[in-house]
Amino acid sequence: MKLLILGGTGVISSAIVEQGLIQGHDITIVNRGNHISPHSGQIACIQADRRDSAAFASRLEKVQADVVIDMISFDPEDARQTVELFRKKAGQLIFTSSTAAYQRPYRTFPIREEGEELTSSKDFPYGFYKAEMERYLQEEMSRGEIPITIVRPSLTFGKGAANIGVLRQNYNIVCRMRQHLPLVMIGEGTIPWSFTFADDLAKGFLLCCGNPKAYNQAFHITNTQAVLWEDLYRTMGDLIGEKPEFIYLPSQALCHACPDLFAHFWYEKRYPAVFSNEKIRSAAPDYVPSISLREGLASILDWWEKGAGQIDREKWELEDALCRCGGEFQQRLRSVFSSRGNE
Repeated sequence: MKLLILGGTGVISSAIVEQGLIQGHDITIVNRGNHISPHSGQIACIQADRRDSAAFASRLEKVQADVVIDMISFDPEDARQTVELFRKKAGQLIFTSSTAAYQRPYRTFPIREEGEELTSSKDFPYGFYKAEMERYLQEEMSRGEIPITIVRPSLTFGKGAANIGVLRQNYNIVCRMRQHLPLVMIGEGTIPWSFTFADDLAKGFLLCCGNPKAYNQAFHITNTQAVLWEDLYRTMGDLIGEKPEFIYLPSQALCHACPDLFAHFWYEKRYPAVFSNEKIRSAAPDYVPSISLREGLASILDWWEKGAGQIDREKWELEDALCRCGGEFQQRLRSVFSSRGNE
């Protein structure tokens, strides 16, 4: 198939490109040119910035594809631009949404697509605008002019990822454990979560391409391994022979202290995120996520240790400050109950 990927150099889209080439697809990517694809010699690359809508449309005016995979739509206007550009020039449009688009608390467990609603709350803007994008796309699906598929990933890691950890501190996690420094953990760290790795997710995307059972459907495509937030750190610690020390902080307090950084804790990550893959498996029976948390983290650790791992000093200082606050709060609580015992 002829695949056109809007994006193409991110963690997920790079995995789609790599696996698509192995499968023999003809691939073109479209992005701003800020990052060079490691597969640039094997694919066509178009430089265009969707924020300049006129220039973007001009650059893609004569481009056709069997499937357009849009990795860079974040709101209804982005999605509308893609639909209008390719309504008559593509056989299928696949849009990347997010499980963040669901209304919380969830109504099903494990979470099933047809049992959930899209959020209408603006308190977590990323999830809200993804939900608004989906509402627009559902209107387009009802018109039946072009097959549309919506994919909702959960938190996804891979080489190039910059989103690993409670504070998205990435390699800092490894360095802090090696220096026996504490790490921030939300709540008690016992919230189940579906951590997915990019190569598994890429399989799901490609199985949706040209698949009539995926037309005008929305799927979440995630890992199914039962793990907790703490497991992310404990597994990394096991890989380097260290045991993490946690300072537990409530997500509500973090959100109120700095909504710009921590709103996702309170509005998204305090709820268990265990997703059923029954729907994607019914449309694509060959979809089986195979990368365990340990295997995926081992690959990322190897990538970090070979030179990609860099300490984020700003995040390091933030984590130090949060850990001090957590320690001081524990001491104050102890003093409160100590004074009550002396009454």
